Amino acid sequence: MQERNVWVDYAKAIGIILVVYGHVARGVFNAGLPMDEGSYRLVDSIIYSFHMPLFFFLSGLFFYDSLMKRGRTGLVVNKVDTIVYPFIVWSLLQGLLEVVLSNYTNGQVTLTEVLSLLWMPRAQFWFLYALFFIFVVCTFIYAMFDRRAFPVLFIAFAMLYVFKEPLSIDTITRFVFGNAVFFALGVWFNEIKGFFAERCVALSALFGVLFLAGQYVFHVTFGLNYEVGGVPVLALATVSILFVVSVSMWAGRSPNRFMMYVGASSMTIYLMHILAGSGARVILSSFLGIDSVVLHLIVGTVIGLAGPLVAQVIIERYKLYFLLTPPKPLSATRLRVRKAMA
Repeated sequence: MQERNVWVDYAKAIGIILVVYGHVARGVFNAGLPMDEGSYRLVDSIIYSFHMPLFFFLSGLFFYDSLMKRGRTGLVVNKVDTIVYPFIVWSLLQGLLEVVLSNYTNGQVTLTEVLSLLWMPRAQFWFLYALFFIFVVCTFIYAMFDRRAFPVLFIAFAMLYVFKEPLSIDTITRFVFGNAVFFALGVWFNEIKGFFAERCVALSALFGVLFLAGQYVFHVTFGLNYEVGGVPVLALATVSILFVVSVSMWAGRSPNRFMMYVGASSMTIYLMHILAGSGARVILSSFLGIDSVVLHLIVGTVIGLAGPLVAQVIIERYKLYFLLTPPKPLSATRLRVRKAMA
């Protein structure tokens, strides 16, 4: 693995662990297990204030270099293979399983909802849906500018974020306006990451203090929730992201194989963790009669992480790659190359 990507894998690992825990905790709460609602909502809002913005940020890190290498069409076609394909496959797989097992889960999912994925993405798959359209929009915008425009573009997307409610006209614009600012922050950060890498210890302390203070003031002092959006949430998410980045750069100086593997496998975990975590909750609650919240949170999070990792090993061993990447006949990139050669 390239040295420059070690800290990125650490950041992905931190982010995906928070994603899995957040969804497990929501599942436990929605199942009616005895949780302290105040504590649950506080932790939930802290996590959701930055964990998905973190992934949009990380997605933007190497975007511009890829754009320069592949060109506009090449980059978009590549994202059809790496984002759209797994989005469709796993939206259908998870959705159909939820329909079949709806008697054992928290929600009553209908087949119509599952098949509406192209205009109304469900569950965790909204991220892939939003990410693809952000890639498309940013591909055409950033192709018109050089690196000197990155700060200006970040500010422009920040303004769209702040005023996204009156400006959004549909699901796609709402997703783009609500998340592209963090993608743009990642694009810009790639230009200044050397500064952070050289000072990651001091910056970890600085942003750690800002993270704790910001989360406390936002949630406790003012009693706000991440859903309020606007400038406060944008500022809180940015500080939180830079805290995770600084800590990841620091931790990356002494690489840990497990964290790097979890980070490198974050896409697989993201695709499958709901099935694994929900399955663990159903078994513990419905079949074993266990209602210990602590046990549910621990087991659900561990299984939510370990299940997809085991599945990934099975996929690699038995060459079931079609579950994650398109077979050659369906590959948009391959079809483009063949068309160009014809």
